[in-house]
Amino acid sequence: MTYQEKKSIVSIISAILIFVSFSAYKYVRYPEEGLEPTEALRYWGSFVLVLTLVSILAHIVISIVFNIVFRITTGEKEPTFADELDKHIELKANRNGFFVFILGFLLAMGALAIEQPVQVMFVTLIVSGFISDITGSVTKLYHYRRGV
Repeated sequence: MTYQEKKSIVSIISAILIFVSFSAYKYVRYPEEGLEPTEALRYWGSFVLVLTLVSILAHIVISIVFNIVFRITTGEKEPTFADELDKHIELKANRNGFFVFILGFLLAMGALAIEQPVQVMFVTLIVSGFISDITGSVTKLYHYRRGV
């Protein structure tokens, strides 16, 4: 298994762990029913912002730990350059991830259009962001294993 394949698998697992653990943490703190609309918007806005920050920081830390463990276990250094194949796979992964997020964004706006509660829109956006992250990593793993 190559460095890129291992990195994609670690990215998938870490994205799932970060999302599930943060959502479980916030679920416990979900306010009671009957919130004022401004309080509900504040809760979901802070959910998205904190999840974004936690996700970025956790991905950085996990990437550093992965590179250290990879170097210790294999005795190899991580690749310092990306060739044409790496760039092509990265583009396909980004395309697929963005497509999934845009689809989720349209679903979230559709939820507002059919007069669903604002929580439905936020949950749809958050879940589409999570699925787009997973889709990008799975696309990378697929193309590194099967070719472009």
